[in-house]
Amino acid sequence: MIQAQHLTKDYGLFRAVDGVSFRVGAGEIVGLLGPNGSGKTTIMRMLTGFFAPTSGTCTIAGIDIARDPREARRMIGYLPERVALYPDMPVQGFLSFIAKVRGVEGRVQGAVDEAMEVCGLTSMARRQIGKLSKGYRQRVGIAQAIIHQPQVLILDEPTVGLDPRQIVEIRSLIRTLSGLATVLLSTHILPEVSVTCSRVLILDKGHVIAEDSVEALTEKTAGRGETLVRVTGAEADVVSAIRGTAGVEDVEVLERGQNGMLALAVTSARGGAIRSHLVRTLVDGGWPVHEVSPRLMSLEDLFVDILEQAGRAERGA
Repeated sequence: MIQAQHLTKDYGLFRAVDGVSFRVGAGEIVGLLGPNGSGKTTIMRMLTGFFAPTSGTCTIAGIDIARDPREARRMIGYLPERVALYPDMPVQGFLSFIAKVRGVEGRVQGAVDEAMEVCGLTSMARRQIGKLSKGYRQRVGIAQAIIHQPQVLILDEPTVGLDPRQIVEIRSLIRTLSGLATVLLSTHILPEVSVTCSRVLILDKGHVIAEDSVEALTEKTAGRGETLVRVTGAEADVVSAIRGTAGVEDVEVLERGQNGMLALAVTSARGGAIRSHLVRTLVDGGWPVHEVSPRLMSLEDLFVDILEQAGRAERGA
């Protein structure tokens, strides 16, 4: 449904996007993840026809947006980061106006009612947009994007500026929309993609530096070969005993709790095989063992690792 091939965008001498290529299949929710300034918004503006690429091509449902922009835009619903709404108009009136602009002929009221129901706006139909909360205004922004039943939804930072409850509601709404359209959303917030998307494209400095499913990224969080140990005992004695266990490469003290409780990260090239040896060492030493388990890297840590690896590769090149 979405295909970008070698997309490049220059602003004068500055290259914001550099040869980006990716595909999004029908019904997928794919996240563009990256720090601010990584090129996410520029890519979305090229996909929606707001910006012409310096080079490369974008197609929506097989339609080249440069060759047939009008037809391609019919396929797209777009929520920009700062959506333009008319604050003095009621929700229903605004959506009716958008439906007419979008060319929804003969079924305007039905399209408006359906969009309001999907976005949870039916009870707000007669409220002025300017008097709505930020979360409800964002719902109106999503409603205007789906009013013409597009095949592709492009959402730029859909939860930015919302409070925690509103974020949960908008994420739930986005998951609902996946049954209606293909969704591409951008964000710099890692939990956004981990709870919403099926696949992730990680961007940095205008390049795609990683692409994977959320499940695969999560599995990689256990890939450091580290073991988490929680044990009660004198720190120096416990650490010395663990260091003396065959196969242990390093021990890091993560937490020092009350009553002598320690949380330790143990690194070993033997991976999970080291855990039974650690248990034996601790039991033989007479220290109460509370936990010996794989230490999972957070998705945030994994994201930082990927960016650092890309930076090292760039410096090496």
